[in-house]
Amino acid sequence: MRADDFVTEYLLLGLSFDRLEEGFVDAYTGDPELRRRIENAPRPEPRDLSHTARRLREELPSASLSDERTRFLDVHLRAMECSARKFAGEEIGFVDEVEAYFDVRIAPGSEDDYLDAHRRLDALLPGAGPLAERMQAHRKSEVIPADRLAECVEAFSGALREKVRAVYPLPDTERVEYEVVGDKPWSGFNYYLGDYRSRVAINSDLEQHMAHLPHLIAHESYPGHHTEHCRKEAGLVAAGQAEQTLFLVNTPQCLMAEGLADLALDAIVGPGWGKWAQDIYADLGLRFDGELAEQLSEASAGLLSVRQDAALLLHDRGRDADEVAGFLERWSLSSPERARQALRFLSSPLWRAYISTYVEGYRLLGGWLDRAPDGADRAERFRRLLDEPLVPSSLR
Repeated sequence: MRADDFVTEYLLLGLSFDRLEEGFVDAYTGDPELRRRIENAPRPEPRDLSHTARRLREELPSASLSDERTRFLDVHLRAMECSARKFAGEEIGFVDEVEAYFDVRIAPGSEDDYLDAHRRLDALLPGAGPLAERMQAHRKSEVIPADRLAECVEAFSGALREKVRAVYPLPDTERVEYEVVGDKPWSGFNYYLGDYRSRVAINSDLEQHMAHLPHLIAHESYPGHHTEHCRKEAGLVAAGQAEQTLFLVNTPQCLMAEGLADLALDAIVGPGWGKWAQDIYADLGLRFDGELAEQLSEASAGLLSVRQDAALLLHDRGRDADEVAGFLERWSLSSPERARQALRFLSSPLWRAYISTYVEGYRLLGGWLDRAPDGADRAERFRRLLDEPLVPSSLR
């Protein structure tokens, strides 16, 4: 099979999943005729999609694609096959499901790590009450007034955009528009529209905190999702890698993208981001203790696996929702409302495995970046994450 014909079949297969569950196609910027063909066709049978994915994996070696593209397509076809089997009602163990989707094997975290993180947080937060109460009070003190959120978003977006464009050039026409939405299971979401444009939605159901907002804007826009989409469109897609016009939920792309985005603020600002953010807030007339925020962030890193452990309790060990919510409250020091919001995400049929993209993505990509011998090499590695069709097994 010719390479172009193979990639067209791959795109048609991926687009078909949106007929099974709207939102499965996160972004598509390719030939609109392919999307019209799928929209005008009968609703596909999940079992047929699994057979197509398996057939394409078998035919992939004969498609005469580069090793890099072959590796990318292989793990994504494996993920699609697993999704189709799930849509067909097949029982698949949760750990195996996550591995098929994201090209990683997950395991529970360590409560010793969680206890150590709690001890570090306890030393940073003044007061004599329970740590969870002090943490929630601190978070409450950092809530951005609703009527100031838009200007804070624009301030951080502009500052980060300027930094990113100096290091990782972007097309002059790239733009991000922000909107506030409600009734969503996530905190923020990037809708990449193609032609170097994104719409970023911020969930109004969740209070936005000063310490979190710089991470959120870096994650969704600069140098996170928007920047990655733009640079891959300008590079890989322009060079003929049409498979990069499609971005699907529950594929290795997601783990790479979320890991990159969670590391985005560190990559572009680095140590001292707290003081940098404090100065921006000060220009807006808002008080923010950047040094404490950075220290709390470092201490909280030990709680990275808590949300994935909650998913394992829910989907692998069959624990009920109340027990899982209690687990989240205890270890992540969340309010009951925050724990229930997290549980909503973990319980979503589409998003139930997705938490592993953040946990394992941050761990895998962060470890790979940390092995860079100096700052210049680290910046070059981050550029590779932005520009190349890497998958988890590439880094391992």
